[in-house]
Amino acid sequence: MKKRVLGIALTAAMVMSLAACGSSSSSASSSTSGSTAETEAETEAAAEGSTADVEGVQADDDFYAQADLSQLDGKKIGVTIQSLQNAYWAGVMSALQEVVEENGGEINIVACDDNSAKQISQIENFVSSGVDLIMVHPSDANAVEDACKEAMDAGIKVMCWDDPMTNTDANWILNNTDLGIAIGDLAGDFINEHYDEDNKAQVALIDYNSTKVLLERANGIKEGLEETCPGKYEIVAEQDGLEANEAQTSMETILQAHPDCKVAVGVGAGAMIGSSEALSTSVNGEIPDDMGVFTTDVTKQQLELIQDPTSAARAIIGFEGSDEDTATACASMYALILGDQLDEQNVYRQVAPIDESNIDEIMKGMK
Repeated sequence: MKKRVLGIALTAAMVMSLAACGSSSSSASSSTSGSTAETEAETEAAAEGSTADVEGVQADDDFYAQADLSQLDGKKIGVTIQSLQNAYWAGVMSALQEVVEENGGEINIVACDDNSAKQISQIENFVSSGVDLIMVHPSDANAVEDACKEAMDAGIKVMCWDDPMTNTDANWILNNTDLGIAIGDLAGDFINEHYDEDNKAQVALIDYNSTKVLLERANGIKEGLEETCPGKYEIVAEQDGLEANEAQTSMETILQAHPDCKVAVGVGAGAMIGSSEALSTSVNGEIPDDMGVFTTDVTKQQLELIQDPTSAARAIIGFEGSDEDTATACASMYALILGDQLDEQNVYRQVAPIDESNIDEIMKGMK
């Protein structure tokens, strides 16, 4: 597969937001880079312009290796995230709790249910309880800036997952345009293998353009396809599909109008799970070599689909690796922050492909 520097380091080890931004129950397993669906107001408030415009350091294995997890010993950490009602967050947070506690720390993880007022109250409660570090995955980044400033004024370290906030010690973020380009590259390599200019791939784009982050991701997918397989594909339809059931319905509708559509690309786990189901059903589980689905996120259900010969799921662009890998990287961020070791406020997360070549290793670390 074509290698590409994403503005985030690619590693073999790596793999919802959007940086991780999808929501679903564990049965639907929909997520996009590891977080619940953001509203338009949330994404607009996250930063001026694209996340790609924000200066920061690119994380890789050597970056996280600087962390001394013994910094967590005796420390109290408060975590408030958008939701725990999806497979990505449930898995990563479970693993994160284990990593922190194994290294002598105490962690309290709560969900704000995508309610900014509730999240502000949770941050204030963490401040009152005297935690050493607060990590916020904001429902609305702008809405929690003042609460985070109050925490910092009280001597508490603050980290944001996803958004380049102002009142934090560190922001753990993704370049979503480059993430989308990587998805497009992945699908483009597949198209180059199975299609040509005389036999163009009909491609369905399953996205969710109501959020700025996911719009960046979807536009990146288009850019990646055009760079990698120009003249060999046609995007025949573009429909919403953040949740798995919505993506399945969208793909079924697309197949009615375009029965020869065999390639789907999407912005998150729901897009993979739903479109794979629709495509598999359309061919009674007899998946042809030229049929494939490519998205991002890392949930156990996605990985199981990639391993299933009756599924059209082929590969994903993931983040640090498994649930345990992401949890360890996050805990390493805590240690670096607590040890005052970060020179940059913004840290770009690493991403890399997950496919049949490395999926067994990733599965070992899934919750």
